[in-house]
Amino acid sequence: MIPLRDIFPAFAPAYLERSPTLPTSHRQVISALQQCQSGHDGPSLSQCPRCGGHHRVHHAWGNRHCPQCQQHTTQQWLQHHLDTQLPGPHCLLPFPVPETLRPFLRSHQRLAYHALFPASAEALKRLAKDERFIGAELPGFPGVLHTWGRQLQYHPHIHDIVPGGGLSKDRTTWLPSRANFFVPVKALSPIYRAICKEGMRQAGLLEHIAPQVWTRPWNVHRQARHHGHSAFPSLAP
Repeated sequence: MIPLRDIFPAFAPAYLERSPTLPTSHRQVISALQQCQSGHDGPSLSQCPRCGGHHRVHHAWGNRHCPQCQQHTTQQWLQHHLDTQLPGPHCLLPFPVPETLRPFLRSHQRLAYHALFPASAEALKRLAKDERFIGAELPGFPGVLHTWGRQLQYHPHIHDIVPGGGLSKDRTTWLPSRANFFVPVKALSPIYRAICKEGMRQAGLLEHIAPQVWTRPWNVHRQARHHGHSAFPSLAP
């Protein structure tokens, strides 16, 4: 496996030149990953608890985007959700945005991402309450932001991992969803779009977005999982 710090020196200069409006925080991450454990800041002397020998270890920067520094954090996150998940089937639902909106999101990341999270969660909660589907109050569920696609293109979307069911209105009974079905994604998509639009309005961003964004389909997907043990590991990295 090639470390990221060896990839960036080869490709970062051209990427930065092609992306003059890249946020400062992104440039800082690239710099941190290049310097991490590179020897640039010198080594520390560490004693191995197994063999008792002393070894020189290059300093790590501890950036939260670094897969080397954050491997232990990834495993802690995964174990926490595996330990606290509800029994039974789960659904993994990706909430994307149309391609025409992505350049705007990249220029307004903090406010835009904060609008995506409640939009996806509220859309799920609204349909889950519908008696035609579950008629239940959803318990808490995790959502994870991904900002890339399979080809590593900028493709922001939220992944929600939802247990297959919810609580009755009096909170005394667990009401399961149907097998391999949670809520209809064709109904979920326009609700998600409408709530996201209102979130952008509240953030003061709506007037800067092309109106046709809100007339195009927003296609939410659904992936049934038999158990959280298969859903959470797919998002942990």
